[in-house]
Amino acid sequence: MNLSRLLLLGALDRHGPRHGHRIRRAAEQADVAAWGGVTVGALYREMRALDAEGLIAAVRTETEGRRPARTIYEITPEGRRELAVLREQAIAQPRQAPDAVAVALAFGGVGERGIALPLLRVRRDVLQREVEGIAAERARLVAEGVLGAVDVAVFRRGELLRAAEVAWIDETIPALEADAEPRSGSTAKRAARKRTR
Repeated sequence: MNLSRLLLLGALDRHGPRHGHRIRRAAEQADVAAWGGVTVGALYREMRALDAEGLIAAVRTETEGRRPARTIYEITPEGRRELAVLREQAIAQPRQAPDAVAVALAFGGVGERGIALPLLRVRRDVLQREVEGIAAERARLVAEGVLGAVDVAVFRRGELLRAAEVAWIDETIPALEADAEPRSGSTAKRAARKRTR
């Protein structure tokens, strides 16, 4: 899934013709790199590719003051068809992004000997602060009348996803604590015998 394409085509479809700098500034202000995984620096390169493929087209060039001339682009009918495919892939088809936490727990050796516990506690604190920060920013922007229903939904989704992981960590830590405790039985006895040899 090329999220840069989705962002660019979606912005041109939603807001009409505009230049790349305006789209990039909006993406930076929304901090889409942090929550959406879009590399903002790659947007100009992606715009050139979309233009070469006929998915967007230059409509005019504008100059504002002493700023360099900027090309205004619009989405083409072929671009709208591509956007429909990208939207369906992004929304209707459930896909999981790479999950570094699961890989670290399952294969990275952090699950043994309680190594994961302090790491998960730090992750929980970071996520909880993010939940609170997103909620506060959403409330502020709603009070200012800046956000529409879709924008509020995007903020709320970010809150809920992080809150769900906080709940998962809260559920997981006690299980890992119990697993890290010395065990009675044959495994513990074998380990004790090895230490005394």
